[in-house]
Amino acid sequence: MAEFTLELNDDQKQVRDWLHGFAADVIRPAASEWDEREETPWPVIQEAAKVGIYSLDFYAQQFFDPTGLGVPMAMEELFWGDAGIALSIVGTGLAAVGVLANGTEEQIGTWIPQMYGDADDVKVAAFCSSEPDAGSDVASMRTRAVYDQAKDEWVLNGTKTWATNGGIANVHVVVAVVDAELGSKGHASFIVPPNTPGLSQGQKFKKHGIRASHTAEVVLADVRVPGHCLLGGKEKLDQRLARARERAASGGERVKNAAMATFEASRPAVGAMAVGTARAAYEVALDYAKTRTQFGRPVIDNQGIAFQLADMRTQIDAARLLVWRASWMATTGKPFTSAEGSMSKLYASETAKKVTAQAVQILGGNGFTREYPVERMHRDAAIYTIFEGTSEIQRLVIARTLSGMPIR
Repeated sequence: MAEFTLELNDDQKQVRDWLHGFAADVIRPAASEWDEREETPWPVIQEAAKVGIYSLDFYAQQFFDPTGLGVPMAMEELFWGDAGIALSIVGTGLAAVGVLANGTEEQIGTWIPQMYGDADDVKVAAFCSSEPDAGSDVASMRTRAVYDQAKDEWVLNGTKTWATNGGIANVHVVVAVVDAELGSKGHASFIVPPNTPGLSQGQKFKKHGIRASHTAEVVLADVRVPGHCLLGGKEKLDQRLARARERAASGGERVKNAAMATFEASRPAVGAMAVGTARAAYEVALDYAKTRTQFGRPVIDNQGIAFQLADMRTQIDAARLLVWRASWMATTGKPFTSAEGSMSKLYASETAKKVTAQAVQILGGNGFTREYPVERMHRDAAIYTIFEGTSEIQRLVIARTLSGMPIR
């Protein structure tokens, strides 16, 4: 088992520097254009695929890093470049994690490669969980999956929302209700293969931030998928549902649902994204404070500015430490006895909002214009306290974990 360390090894440093170079040379110069266009930056994704960043092999290497630091290190560097473009590059990863968390080895080997395609034919994937009336309240999910035993097919009906790459994805991973009486424990995840009839894109959202990332509704109208597209297989699902029914009848311990398993695995990674955005804004503010002169001296010589920068750097480092700890714990199999995954996502996302706001303030009027990137970074940072579990939900998870109450 890898020991927890705050020092990247030589291989990790090499990967970090490579990613930083790509973020600086390819992502940042394109950030403003694709933010304005509010379109998926296919040319940048293709460049990432050509150099090996947008690929199954790269994410597998980071995911299976024995220290647990590969994924958060990669997320921080890419999102340091730009959050919208970076999310377009890594958004497929959430669907991949959904398959890794719930699928069989055969399903992992079959579907994850199709999520990425290759450098000559880039593909993306979408994880579809949230619904118009079921965001944080996953127990209110209405999308249904009904098994047609005669044809060994599942029939899906419902509407998903806030789906990254929704409607444009080659592969969709859809969470649906298979047993409504069990609430969130009666959910299962399904692969919807490419070009499956009945799946269509609904509304595409025009967003406050992360505009280069495609976010849309996904409409499922009598979508039929083969039985082997149920992640984990029907035998495993039947066993899990039976255990859930027994526990419900006896008032025993609750079991995790499919969507929660995916989010728990991805929360530290989201925290790392927030750290990257916060660090980027802090660096712009620090450079500006050193070079901007007022009353005959750099503004950083003013205690009010200097203390803000000191707090910003302290909070960023603290957020990174929480993210790294949670990532290491997850990789080495240590249980989140105090909801350490939610802690990392909560603190890092709140830090990103605070630090980017302070960066705008330090730049003054310039920070409020699109001539400087902190305006965009501040808009982008707003998403971190919302998606994959709001800050309020993270606090609820932490509080219930500490008290011993069930997490529904």
